[in-house]
Amino acid sequence: MTDQRIEGAALQTEGQIQNGAGRLAGDSKMQIDGKLKEVKGKALDAYGRVIDGLDGLVDKAPAQYQGRARQGLDFARRKPLLTTGIVAGLAVLLSGLGRRR
Repeated sequence: MTDQRIEGAALQTEGQIQNGAGRLAGDSKMQIDGKLKEVKGKALDAYGRVIDGLDGLVDKAPAQYQGRARQGLDFARRKPLLTTGIVAGLAVLLSGLGRRR
């Protein structure tokens, strides 16, 4: 289990508690802040699940590629926001290439 999954679960729970407290107190700002934390926690958990899945794939990769794959996975663990931006940018580029004919 990655640190992102643990942090995501904790943040999600904290957000649920804050949202509930805001609902009880009638404080809409507290509710919104709680919902934002909850969504951020879910996103971190999902990212952690992807990293865990990729970790299993690295183990199945040919031995000659495992070192490079581990380096890429370690980078993704250290810099989740940058990694997400890189993947999103590549997706936009590839979708743009697919449309031109």
